Amino acid sequence: MADSKRMKYLLEQTSSYTPMPVDAAVKRLKNLESGLPANIPAVKFDQTVEIAFRLGVDPKQADQMIRGSIVLPNGIGKEQRVLVFARGDALAAAEAAGADYAGGSELADKIKEGWTDFDVAIASPDMMGVVGPLGRVLGPRGLMPSPRAGTVTPNVADAVREYKAGKVEFKVNKEGVVHTVVGKLSFTEEKLAENARAMIGRIESLKPSTSKGVYMRSVYLTASMMPSIQIAL
Repeated sequence: MADSKRMKYLLEQTSSYTPMPVDAAVKRLKNLESGLPANIPAVKFDQTVEIAFRLGVDPKQADQMIRGSIVLPNGIGKEQRVLVFARGDALAAAEAAGADYAGGSELADKIKEGWTDFDVAIASPDMMGVVGPLGRVLGPRGLMPSPRAGTVTPNVADAVREYKAGKVEFKVNKEGVVHTVVGKLSFTEEKLAENARAMIGRIESLKPSTSKGVYMRSVYLTASMMPSIQIAL
């Protein structure tokens, strides 16, 4: 009941909003939470801020499958748990770079038993024989290492450092929408806006040459317990 009362109030506040620049959208989003009336309690956790793009692409076409990654300038406000499949010098380098878990077949065996207590999986190319059979477990969870995402790489230490610094992956869904995190509501307006602009620029840079018509159709900013605010393009 409290949640529905909260959302009803917030929707009323945002119903007259028109698309606005990134800085203004961030400011409105933060002010929505801080401006709640006394009879509506504030959320008791630091909400995740996300951005969503509706793109004019056909994800069924291989050359219009928008996906990639980016190291956001201000991170995402969360310490990502990084697992690395490697051996020898690469294993030692991954551990030195801050990997939470690093190893080979013993980690694969744990995953086959259902363990997925990590946020990112990275693998050196010579470990794909071990990693390949894990696709049924890791694939549906978005955790399968991929060369295209940069999580299959000979430079596992660099990849670990990037994800620890706030690197995020994104991929367009079958409806042509890309949805990804850009920080926490506790971030300053400047840091959230900088992250959002970086993500917008990254998506713009991936426009396929075969995409016809308007590429970036709409962009929305939201938080975990908030209605969305449209960003002007």
